[in-house]
This record gives sequence, C-alpha cells and structure tokens, in this order.
Amino acid sequence: MEYKVYKLIFQGAVHLGLKNLEDGQDTFCADTLFSALFQEAVKMGTEVMECLLGYAKGGQVLLSDAFPFIENTYFLPKPMKRVIAKEDRGDSTEKKKFKKLRYIPVEDFGKYLQGRFQVDKARDMNELGDFQMKVSASVRGETDTVPYRVGSYFFRAGNGLYFVAGYEGEEVRELLEILLESLAVIGIGGKRTSGMGKFRLDFGKMPAELLRRLKGEGKSYMTLSLSLPKEDELEEALNGAEYLLCKRSGFVDSVGYAKEQQRKRDLYVLKAGACVGMKFQGDVYDVSGKNGAHPVYRYAKPMFLEVDA
Repeated sequence: MEYKVYKLIFQGAVHLGLKNLEDGQDTFCADTLFSALFQEAVKMGTEVMECLLGYAKGGQVLLSDAFPFIENTYFLPKPMKRVIAKEDRGDSTEKKKFKKLRYIPVEDFGKYLQGRFQVDKARDMNELGDFQMKVSASVRGETDTVPYRVGSYFFRAGNGLYFVAGYEGEEVRELLEILLESLAVIGIGGKRTSGMGKFRLDFGKMPAELLRRLKGEGKSYMTLSLSLPKEDELEEALNGAEYLLCKRSGFVDSVGYAKEQQRKRDLYVLKAGACVGMKFQGDVYDVSGKNGAHPVYRYAKPMFLEVDA
C-alpha cells in the first residue's frame, strides 16, 4: 500500500461541532471525512458511489483522522500506551504535563516512545488557531427572529489540518483526489450553507519517520483513525489493547432517506491513538434505521502505525 499526506488549508471559519451548534473543535474524524466524500460520490453517480464504497470496504483505500499541522510540523495523537519517561519518574508536575498532552510532533514520536520526549519543550497547541462564537438569527414566520450561537474555529496562517490516505493503485488515488477537490469547494463540517468549511487542498511532504512506521511491522500498533473490529475480530484484537471508546451518532443527511429527519444508529468505536497487539480489518458499517430508504454508512476502518520503541 502507498501513502500520501493531504493538507487542508481552510479559507475561513470551520464548524466542527460535537453535540450542539455552540460546540466546536479543531479536528475531525475519518468517518466525517468519508461521509463527506461519499456524498460527493453520490452526486457523481451510482458507479462512482459504488466504486468508493467498494474500495473502502475492501481496504484499497484507508483514511486517517485529521490531525493538526503548525507551519511545517505535523502532529500525531498521543499513543494510549504506557510510556515511562525519564522526566516523569517521581515528579507529579511532569506527570500532569504528560497527561495533558494531546499530540506529539512526528519528528519527536520515536523519542516519546523511548521516554526521551521533553514535555517542557512541547509546542503550545493554542498556536494552531482560535475558537470563536458567532451569534446569528433564525427567521420564523414574517417577523419573529430567534438568535442562536454557532461555534467556529479559525486556523492561523500557515496552520491547518492534514490526513493520511493509504491507497492501492493509481485509479484509487485518482478517484480520491477528484472527490477531495470537489469537497474543497463545498466544504466540510457544519453550516456549509453559510460558507464555512471551505478549504484549499495541498499535497504535503510525507515525513520519513511517519512513512517508516506506516509500513513497519512490529509487536504493537497505534490506530490513526477511529475504528471498530468486526465481530469475529473483536476478542482477539482487544486482548491486551489500550484504548478509549467514543460514541458516534448524528442525523442522516439525505432528503430521500425518510419523510422526516432520522438519526443514525449509534456506533461505539475505538478512538485514534488506541494501541493493539495485532492488526484487524474493521469495516464500513451500515448504521441506517429500520424505516430508512437506503443504507447509511459509518467508516470504521483502522490505519495502523507501528509503535515499538
């Protein structure tokens, strides 16, 4: 499998919400990206849609979550793997600092796994951008207006988000990039009709350390995307694993699905950063309800990074 880095340079505000409009965050997960790409594929016709779905379910295309970059520095999620750092031993202040870490620079990833990462020199992630709250008005009837707040994130110049795509064959890569270019115009996240979430697609340089670990084979691996083992993989995959679960839910974004807006079935998945002792397949799961007119897909395929020190 070949791997490529794609950088998203946002042109303005982006709404990456959680449960409410007022919420906001600075990253998004692989299932959000896949859903957005899938909607673009649907617009291009059944053949393109089925092609993307087949590539994803068959593992011919893999997507990581979106992670931050600040200028020329790429960041990876902190592994959910116990690492005893030299600075950490017996020092409660250092332990707290390590606990608060969200991301590790790619160039320091090996040092972190070996316990040699200097947490005092960690980059302040507040440099990435700024969260803001915008007050808008919803018009009801002819005269009534109801104010509501929308949380939005602004990336500072030179900063943004990137993700890693794995692909098998040039046809797969070409389809992915066609869909990404189309998505860039529409935008990603919420409130796109207000102009949020539009980005310029750039092709980042793949760090040698990242590529080495993506292609590496070892005794332990970290996931770079939210994921869920298939039922027949579950017991073995989670044996001795270190992970956190999160619930993925939301509404179906399809006018042809049902007469009224319907929720997707909840799916509990492993967060990116989970550390396991074996690779598993995962799947693209159907999370549609009983009364929906068509399937609704939730991407939960893992991308693995070798994390032996």
